[in-house]
Amino acid sequence: MTIASSSPPSRLPAGGATETRSKPRTRNDDVSENRGDGRLAAVFIAPALLGFLVFLLWPTLRGIYLSFTRFNLLTPAEWVGLDNYVRMVNDPIFWDSLTVTVEYVVINIGVQTVAALAIAVLLQRLTRSAMLRGIVLTPYLMSNVVAGLVWLWILDTQLGIGNEIISALGADRIPFLADETWAIPTIALINVWRHVGYTALLLFAGLQAIPNDMYEAARVDGASEWRMFWRITMPLLRPVLAVVLIMTVIGSFQVFDTVAVTTAGGPANATNVLQYYIYGSAFGRFQFGYASAMSVALLIVLSAITILQYRLTRAGRTDLG
Repeated sequence: MTIASSSPPSRLPAGGATETRSKPRTRNDDVSENRGDGRLAAVFIAPALLGFLVFLLWPTLRGIYLSFTRFNLLTPAEWVGLDNYVRMVNDPIFWDSLTVTVEYVVINIGVQTVAALAIAVLLQRLTRSAMLRGIVLTPYLMSNVVAGLVWLWILDTQLGIGNEIISALGADRIPFLADETWAIPTIALINVWRHVGYTALLLFAGLQAIPNDMYEAARVDGASEWRMFWRITMPLLRPVLAVVLIMTVIGSFQVFDTVAVTTAGGPANATNVLQYYIYGSAFGRFQFGYASAMSVALLIVLSAITILQYRLTRAGRTDLG
């Protein structure tokens, strides 16, 4: 008598093929994959990093070094220590230029921020037409030099169309860019005209992130548009508005090209902003050491203002839950 085996017969997949199982992933596989992603990221970052090192970091370090030297391009740099900084502190033109720059920044930031916020709210509340956004952004597509030249012709005291219109209305012609009182406000408003559309679109993007449910709930409670603006829009827009203010303040302190093509620092140094004075010291009088010292001072001022703005406005925090 034959005794049957107790072990079950082996089962093979259809077609006689042997069953295969996928190999489980190991930590080494993840490390290798991450290493490959890191190399690919390094390839894409390399051009920007190279540009940062060559055109930003190295000139900054070189400028800091030159600020402690006497250098005029014709002879080797001579170390003078803090002499340039002592001269800067005792230079009345430097302080006048800083005062003029601050006046420009206050006018430019004040008018531009209010106008950009109003345009952004109108775009968000009344219309979302892409054509209107393009029209608002059009002046920003023009370079500062071209914008300055166009407004120089428009506001010319004798032949400018702006003064022609003022004269036709029976008023006296206004020397917008030739009078000490009018020059800085005029330059500030020229730059407001050019940059307000770009600033408005940045704020418009921030407004898009605010949920519409909040406005609908406020309307149900009987809130007016003005009350919703102050209670909903402004608090929730604060982080974006803070970043925009930091960017515009830094850009305003670096105003140069509009002044260069319209007034060249005049009349009577009324528009001699700090950047223009630095440029004149370096390339007009070849005092590169002294110009570098003023540039370092401007860097310190902008860094302090940026840190102060960031903390006061709580730019890194949002009220959106």
